[in-house]
Amino acid sequence: MRYYFIAGEASGDLHGSNLIKELKKLDHSATIRCWGGDLMQQAGGELVKHYRDLAFMGFIEVVKNLGTIMANLRFCKEDILQFKPDTLVLIDYPGFNLRIAEWAKKQGIKVVYYISPQVWAWKENRVKKMKTTIDEMLVILPFEKDYYKNKWNWNVDYVGHPLIEVVESYQQGNTPPAIPNATKPIIAVLPGSRKQEILKKLPIMLEVARSFPDHLFVVAKAPGQEDSFYEPLLAPYPNVSAVRGQTYALLMQSVAAMVTSGTATLETALFGVPEVVCYKGSNISYQIAKRLIKVKYISLVNLIMDKLVVKELIQQDLTPENLVKELNELLHNPQRKQQLEADYAALRKLLGEGGHASSKAAKKIIHFLHQ
Repeated sequence: MRYYFIAGEASGDLHGSNLIKELKKLDHSATIRCWGGDLMQQAGGELVKHYRDLAFMGFIEVVKNLGTIMANLRFCKEDILQFKPDTLVLIDYPGFNLRIAEWAKKQGIKVVYYISPQVWAWKENRVKKMKTTIDEMLVILPFEKDYYKNKWNWNVDYVGHPLIEVVESYQQGNTPPAIPNATKPIIAVLPGSRKQEILKKLPIMLEVARSFPDHLFVVAKAPGQEDSFYEPLLAPYPNVSAVRGQTYALLMQSVAAMVTSGTATLETALFGVPEVVCYKGSNISYQIAKRLIKVKYISLVNLIMDKLVVKELIQQDLTPENLVKELNELLHNPQRKQQLEADYAALRKLLGEGGHASSKAAKKIIHFLHQ
């Protein structure tokens, strides 16, 4: 079979690479052409475009690069037609992939979508078009199956979350490299990846270090930010250091964590690290988001469990005082730690039901193509 994959971000490259490996186990004659990254290429995909050339974040950046985006769409369509795939496998990246799905359907190409856009949070009206353009939807959050069925009368397949296998694979691998200067218990600080969000949150998170002189606070630096960006932020704090490209090693060795909302909240939970979730944006952005986004919680852990498992400190609630209070609870309250362990175990079970997501997704795709 011939498969054409499209992933537009680093996470899509990671999950796409694991899916390619599993597909190749089931379909020994698989020929795979892909938009993605180094991992998908290493897994056996013929790389057409790297996600580095595709990632445009935010309204202004998208407008500035509209010409490039339109050129990428045209090139992608031409390349798909020349390759003549048996199926198109689209991974997240909805702004681009939903346009391709709509076009591909008109060409009579079968469309599989792996990792649903978060339409349950915002832009819900996209679902009407998705139903008519996507042949097989594979979702990774347990509540998404009921959401699509109950609200949209659309049967989708829940395959579990691919981060389960990623974290398990890391934990079962070699002993992680030791964190430099780690002579005290470590508290991980994950302040996000974009410069603006780091500048908003990291100074507040670092101020907490003054209240815990017996711990070492370690900041996970973002791949896209220079060391020189972090230096003046970290300099005033003697019990703060930083690592780059070692977030999983850091989590494996941490007793607690302060984490920016996003996928990192789920990764931290899967490593079993007690965490407090942090979010702070500009007041205008926050007010707009509050009106547009329709979810009870901002962290994936709480959304998946449908209850407040980890504390969320949002906007004006994100203060050094509140962080100190919550970290003390996580470090010194045995009942809280016990409850968190039970909730984390339930979360892992929920996300890993019936095996690994990549393997289940590959089987669903093969079954779909042989119907």
